[in-house]
Amino acid sequence: MESKDIFDLQALLQKKTAFSGFFAKFAVFRPLFGKGKIILVVLIGLLFVSEYFLVYVQPNEFGIKVVRIGLEKGVQKEIYTPGYQFVIPGFQEMITIPRDVQVLELTNFPGTASNEARAERAAHIQTSDGFYVSVDVSIIYKIADPYLVVTTIGPGRLFEDNGIIPKTEPALKATLGELTTEEFFNSPLRVKKTEQAKNMLNAELLPKGIHVEQVLVRYFKYSDEIQRNIEQKKLKDQLVFKNQAEGRAAREEAILKKIVQEGKATVVVEMEGGNAYVTKRNAERDRYVRTKNAEADLLVKLAEAERVRLKNVALQGMGSERMVGLKMAEVYKGLDIVILPSDGATGINPLDLNKTLQLFEVREGGNQ
Repeated sequence: MESKDIFDLQALLQKKTAFSGFFAKFAVFRPLFGKGKIILVVLIGLLFVSEYFLVYVQPNEFGIKVVRIGLEKGVQKEIYTPGYQFVIPGFQEMITIPRDVQVLELTNFPGTASNEARAERAAHIQTSDGFYVSVDVSIIYKIADPYLVVTTIGPGRLFEDNGIIPKTEPALKATLGELTTEEFFNSPLRVKKTEQAKNMLNAELLPKGIHVEQVLVRYFKYSDEIQRNIEQKKLKDQLVFKNQAEGRAAREEAILKKIVQEGKATVVVEMEGGNAYVTKRNAERDRYVRTKNAEADLLVKLAEAERVRLKNVALQGMGSERMVGLKMAEVYKGLDIVILPSDGATGINPLDLNKTLQLFEVREGGNQ
């Protein structure tokens, strides 16, 4: 009895201490309201409601309300947006589901995975020719319908453990397993198979509210011996490709040289043709100039001949004898003294003009 009384006293003291601490939170409001008990009670009530009746849904979350006790028990179809939502404790529960992009990393190197991503071991896939390969894969997905996720898979992170994780590796084995060892190195074919894996996952997970957006193969590795054989074979293949490329390059270079030589020859031919054309045109020009010069010289000569002819005709006409006489008379201008016989048959009388005219054979009146 004594021990029981002590226990009750201790419990009472603890309750009193807790209650004192609860009311101590509102000591700061006493200067504002004085001893207004009503306002204090209201504040206590608001704090109690916010503490026990309001649930905050984060901006990157969906809210799903579950009714435990009431007329409409079970998961409610209404999707609650971010913010404070009213929930009755004991009767209702607010379940949150992430609404942002989720990543599942399948890798044997956890340090390469994102801190926010769920990391699991790499997918172990057997190729169609019997070899095993470890594949690092990133699965990018979102919650498309939180109601379906909660009702078909479960609340919390069960969409990972019971939803995406169990379905991923079988889908990868079914699609990437169709590739041979060599085909794994064929990027377009590998991407095609990852698209098939994505479609297979969506076919199974969309009815459960999960939508897979991308399946990305980041890295794959065979066993060391197989990897070494593949690398050696790849090096040999690359050497063959290199030799083939060099052969094609040599052929193309020979074709290029031939084209260059043909081009140079064509240029020479065209230049010679141009020079011949210039020579021909120059010759035609010189011939034309010489022809025109000859024609001009001919016209000049003909004109000179015509001038002489006309002059001769003029000299043979009327007054020509007189002009000859006058010319002969001009000869005497340079002489100071001329001694001429004045008697006899050849005597000259300078005063006898007729005799002088006869001496110079000048016919009178222009008679011939």
